[in-house]
Amino acid sequence: MKPIIVLVGRPNVGKSTLFNRLTRSRDALVADIPGLTRDRHYGIGRIGARPYFVVDTGGLEPAAKEGIYSEMAKQTQAAIAEADAIVFMVDTREGLTGHDKRIAESLRRVNCPVWLAVNKAEGMQTDIAESEFHELGLGQPNAISGAHGDGVRELIECILARFPDDGEAEDASLARPPKVAIVGRPNVGKSTLVNALVGEERVIAFDQPGTTRDSIEIEFEFAGRQYCLIDTAGVRRRGKVFEAVEKFSVVKTLQSIDQANVAILVVDAQSDVAEQDAHLAGFILERGRALVVAVNKWDAVDGYQRDLVKRALARKLGFLAFSRFHYIAARRGEGLGPLMTSVNRAYAAVMVNLPTPRLTRALIAAVARQTPPRSGMSRPKLRYAHQGGRNPPVIIIHGSALNAVPETYRRYLETSFREAFELEGTPLRVEFRTGRNPYA
Repeated sequence: MKPIIVLVGRPNVGKSTLFNRLTRSRDALVADIPGLTRDRHYGIGRIGARPYFVVDTGGLEPAAKEGIYSEMAKQTQAAIAEADAIVFMVDTREGLTGHDKRIAESLRRVNCPVWLAVNKAEGMQTDIAESEFHELGLGQPNAISGAHGDGVRELIECILARFPDDGEAEDASLARPPKVAIVGRPNVGKSTLVNALVGEERVIAFDQPGTTRDSIEIEFEFAGRQYCLIDTAGVRRRGKVFEAVEKFSVVKTLQSIDQANVAILVVDAQSDVAEQDAHLAGFILERGRALVVAVNKWDAVDGYQRDLVKRALARKLGFLAFSRFHYIAARRGEGLGPLMTSVNRAYAAVMVNLPTPRLTRALIAAVARQTPPRSGMSRPKLRYAHQGGRNPPVIIIHGSALNAVPETYRRYLETSFREAFELEGTPLRVEFRTGRNPYA
């Protein structure tokens, strides 16, 4: 088993910077803003050939009793409870604070080894950087620089030396689980849906728009199948995004959509279906990702409001006719089974293999039902088709004079292929390749 190393400390001491260095990624948002990280963020680090788990946490406020800081503290305590080793980070530039002392006092009661990392020590003499932190009583301080890497490898090697190397190697041949991104506007219930699917308070679900700031990947099992779930920050209209943190969060959300195989678009039944819901759906289709729509908080609206919501969905999201719509109550856990069944179907459709003979027969049948319109003196001739890619499926059609095929006929072919192969929940791209005229 890989050891789990948890990074804790007060806000803005550099935990996310160190997390990104250990995982060799940019998965965690980093900015000079206290309290940017709120949920637990897992990643895999590696020293040589030896892997380990590293967990980034939000700034720890042991005295917080209510509000968002209390929820952040619960997430941090949950990470500490499953830790094999704890790295308590302090900031040598700011020196020892009362906040650091309170966290150290709480960590001394934890039955887990704790390493004290004195961060931001680049350019300083080690003994000077570490001197005042001996007062915390957590053993020898370790001067490091998460931003520059000074002392980081030595610290991790010291931590891993306590754990036997069982020689466990990762099997790259194992099939990767489907990546499912939960997206939507702020406060529509994305984090609540994630917690309902996972079966625990894995991410902070708080009655305040903008609670989730980072994109959090969570591996879990549902009905015997493995998934990688991505909880994302809510996306508002561009004209309403002013804070730098929210801009970073929107970028991370859009990147998560790119990385996903299937996106679940969460819509709030209690509020009007907004143009932003349609814009988000359009972006998902533009990126070629499979899509399932979850209309959340369905239990909180009456029959009249439900009729209004369905009409608004048909009017504003009518271009998603190939996707399944599910009416759920994430807080109660209602409707999750059918929702994940549609996710499975959408994933199967987006990763489908389409044999060339069947594609060509489907093309011939579609042309027999409706021939392409003439262009001048000639009519486009569609000869055969083959698959050009997956995620999303791409169908390439070869023939002559295909540059003259109108967009309406392209959409007709997309619908025909989708019906012929029963592709549900995925966009389909049709490309035309015209053969070279040897007499030109």
